[in-house]
Amino acid sequence: MLFHHSSSSPPIIKRKKSPSFNWGPHIRHKMPNNELSAMNRHRDKPIPRKGLAFTVGLVTSWYFSNIGVLLLNKFLLSNYGFKYPIFLTTCHMAACSVLSYIALVWFRVAPLQTVRSRVQFCKIAALSFVFCGSVVSGNISLRFLPVSFNQAVGATTPFFTAVFAFVMTAKREAWVTYATLIPVVTGVVIASGGEPSFHLFGFIMCIGATAARALKTVLQGILLSNEGEKLNSMNLLLYMAPVAVVLLLPATLFMEENVVGKTIALAREDFKIIWYLLFNSCLAYFVNLTNFLVTKHTSPLTLQVLGNAKGAVAVVVSVLIFRNPVTVTGMLGYSVTVAGVILYSEAKKRNK
Repeated sequence: MLFHHSSSSPPIIKRKKSPSFNWGPHIRHKMPNNELSAMNRHRDKPIPRKGLAFTVGLVTSWYFSNIGVLLLNKFLLSNYGFKYPIFLTTCHMAACSVLSYIALVWFRVAPLQTVRSRVQFCKIAALSFVFCGSVVSGNISLRFLPVSFNQAVGATTPFFTAVFAFVMTAKREAWVTYATLIPVVTGVVIASGGEPSFHLFGFIMCIGATAARALKTVLQGILLSNEGEKLNSMNLLLYMAPVAVVLLLPATLFMEENVVGKTIALAREDFKIIWYLLFNSCLAYFVNLTNFLVTKHTSPLTLQVLGNAKGAVAVVVSVLIFRNPVTVTGMLGYSVTVAGVILYSEAKKRNK
């Protein structure tokens, strides 16, 4: 339709009542100021309750999956007597392989990215190897350590990340940032001295898991730094998980003798173990999915804050469920570590 403008009077434009009509730029500049103001006020309205409810539900799911998989791992490996952490991790990775494919290809929670070269695949395989080491070591540590102490040691991830970043990339932080790492390490030392259930091998495994987690973060930044090779967390999991299964399957068959036969025998006595393993494996995937969705619908800073609080919530819930003894010294050490992590996050944010 053509509009013939007259110098004496503005054109009369009939608009549809639907608020979703897209006014073109050639018409928008003719709209009266009061209507433009009304549109701007409508655009600046706060998030509707439906969107707020979705965000709250998402954060709740994030807490449930993160704390749930941790407590269920502890229950299976320590209390229930399923002493096969490598096989348990293999189940986790198998579930992540299948559910990642379903989420990306069927439900399209994120755009599907492809591996473009053999070199990129080798980089992903290297990350998967480190990832396996982190998860297996963490699960082994849960056999010997209470969740509360496991979380205290795990909170030192920023310390190892800073060390690896400096050694591998010569990346230097401001002196204030390094200073905040002192309470992070000091708190773990205090917590170790006050932990009544301290186990040296479990402690070494927990330190190894924490260091491997930090190493994966730094390696990912180095190996996938090329814009054409960068993958979001869901696509990276899609390609890492099957590689992890290939790496872990021979390891569990060799190191955990007759683990499949023992699991089948255990299932004949108590079929609930099958449901425990299935539910636990699905939770392991939903940890990654909710991490991605919380970051997508809120911000990385929100996820960081939630992560700081998650450790404290996991400690309280685990003590209530497993009734493991805690001391004032142990809780003081854990508090010092968490305070150091919060200070570290603030220092990093200010020095960007």
